[in-house]
Amino acid sequence: MAFKRFLRHLLTTRRAARRAFPPSALDAIERAIREVEARCHGEIRFVVESALDMGPLWQQQSPRERALEVFALHRVWDTAENNGILLYVLMADHAVELVCDRGIHARAGAEAWETICRNIEHAFREGRYEQGVIDGIAALGATLARHYPGAERSNELPDRPYVM
Repeated sequence: MAFKRFLRHLLTTRRAARRAFPPSALDAIERAIREVEARCHGEIRFVVESALDMGPLWQQQSPRERALEVFALHRVWDTAENNGILLYVLMADHAVELVCDRGIHARAGAEAWETICRNIEHAFREGRYEQGVIDGIAALGATLARHYPGAERSNELPDRPYVM
């Protein structure tokens, strides 16, 4: 295990996530998700995690592997149209991951998701956490609207961001 990564995860507390995403930012992100989902048949779940626990860290779990695990834990895969998207942030690794259900991923492709992630990471490097996520959600919304247009739907996943 890389010592620097171990130390970063050890020192990154939930306080880091709360500083980056205070209640007002979580409210704004929730509104952004709700607005996007009102215009399309997609489901977006935003989860931010400060650091990995020691077990996964010792096993060298990557941010992508953890995002896949969180995707399953939050049942993002369990949408009627296979159009759920997890926007996952791992603060200690400065990592942003998008995990998309098979339906939307097959339609949009990996390149679209990669671009959105890199744009969010760029905003984070500038300290613009809230705006980076909101811009990312807007970009997700544009992609979802192309592939799953329409406003009539049931809300299958919570819109409220989840801080682990």
